Amino acid sequence: MVNIFNHLGVDVEFPADQNCCGQPSFNAGLRLDARKMAEHTIQVFEAAPNDIVAPSGSCVGMMRHGYLELFADDPNWLPRAEALAARTYEFTEYLVDVLGVTDVGAHWDGVLTYHPSCHLLRDLGVDRQPRALLASVKGAPLVELPHAEECCGFGGVFSVEHPEISAEMLQRKITNLDKSESPTLVLADTGCRMHIAGGLNRQKKSQRVVHIAEVLANR
Repeated sequence: MVNIFNHLGVDVEFPADQNCCGQPSFNAGLRLDARKMAEHTIQVFEAAPNDIVAPSGSCVGMMRHGYLELFADDPNWLPRAEALAARTYEFTEYLVDVLGVTDVGAHWDGVLTYHPSCHLLRDLGVDRQPRALLASVKGAPLVELPHAEECCGFGGVFSVEHPEISAEMLQRKITNLDKSESPTLVLADTGCRMHIAGGLNRQKKSQRVVHIAEVLANR
């Protein structure tokens, strides 16, 4: 992601004190723990006042929506959470909607298919942007993934609390990937990437799972 921004002439600062956004604790109902991490995140990025870009829709969804829920009744922290949310973007959203870029000069040898992660699609409403970026990649026909909008089964703590259901949802996603006949599955959320790649590895399948930044950085 940083390489792509540098290629576009955008300087990137990485605050070393940043930590987890707190979403796993938030989803598990551990609101006090989540609040501590949210407060830390807000404080770290208040010292770095530029736009905030994350490579994972789930993190952006937490910072944009979850923080506002955490601090809804706190007149001191809510304005700070709102200010953070207003300048936080998912990676593809920032490229297309803020920088106005859909072609970053990427090249990829081979067919690609795209999985829209739940937080990116449903929580942020981001779908047009990654598809536009992938459509501009040279040498890479983009084929539709059957039932693409179905969850892969990760869902953060869902995969831990309901492993049997999660495994069945993952198998459905892998079956649909097989049907697409694409050797490479592209997505824009790190949790889905880990989950699907793990399933493919356990089944000794040949398909790759890559983050969209890996495709866009390839030249």
